[in-house]
Amino acid sequence: MIREKNPDGFLSAAEMPLFKLYMVMSACFLAAGIFWVSILCRNTYSVFKIHWLMAALAFTKSISLLFHSINYYFINSQGHPIEGLAVMYYIAHLLKGALLFITIALIGSGWAFIKYVLSDKEKKVFGIVIPMQVLANVAYIIIESREEGASDYVLWKEILFLVDLICCGAILFPVVWSIRHLQDASGTDGKVAVNLAKLKLFRHYYVMVICYVYFTRIIAILLQVAVPFQWQWLYQLLVEGSTLAFFVLTGYKFQPTGNNPYLQLPQEDEEDVQMEQVMTDSGFREGLSKVNKTASGRELL
Repeated sequence: MIREKNPDGFLSAAEMPLFKLYMVMSACFLAAGIFWVSILCRNTYSVFKIHWLMAALAFTKSISLLFHSINYYFINSQGHPIEGLAVMYYIAHLLKGALLFITIALIGSGWAFIKYVLSDKEKKVFGIVIPMQVLANVAYIIIESREEGASDYVLWKEILFLVDLICCGAILFPVVWSIRHLQDASGTDGKVAVNLAKLKLFRHYYVMVICYVYFTRIIAILLQVAVPFQWQWLYQLLVEGSTLAFFVLTGYKFQPTGNNPYLQLPQEDEEDVQMEQVMTDSGFREGLSKVNKTASGRELL
């Protein structure tokens, strides 16, 4: 027989560690955001708009977790959340969700790094992801404000899960299109080495996104079902830890450094170099012949 006791508050055994967990993870994301901004300030020559968007995502995630932690503190001490803080948390959660999927899709499409215009297919992806994310966050807010025994609780939970899976699938398309484009380009133009390096980087990013979706959507849910109820807070730990690891790896892969293949400027084609060499040689020969003619004319005089 298992007895659940919490004489000092109103939270269950599965929720008691969440206040400290969210507070610690908020500090970790804040530290990651500050470190990322310091990198951007040291490498201003190769910083793009998407880099600052990544920084905004880290700070928004930190703020969202901070408000979530404060909400659990007041629920534990008073039995109910503070409405103003709850609204602030929902706003931060809405912004974080939208920024996360938009940033992943923009990085996968190569926006701001190697191009400033999105294709029609990529615009359609954003037209799907943004409304779906708004719907997913609305479903999450409704679930948070409902009791599990409510008649529409299961319906909104299923809507949230379905919409979240659609968004996770949609953000993979820009990465796949970029990989195919680089595969085709590596065999047609002269920038084989640069394109192959970018292709390798995009493949790594594709695997990273797959692992992130797999751990936060499938493994975490299986863990929540498998462990005893007093250990179900491990679900949130796995989700937040996987998200932090994904943020750190993405920043490492796409950091603004000169040796990053994603940020290298296209090099001149070999044909162009050869053509310039021929033009230089022909110009030199033409000039030499003119000098010889002038010298011979002076000798005749």
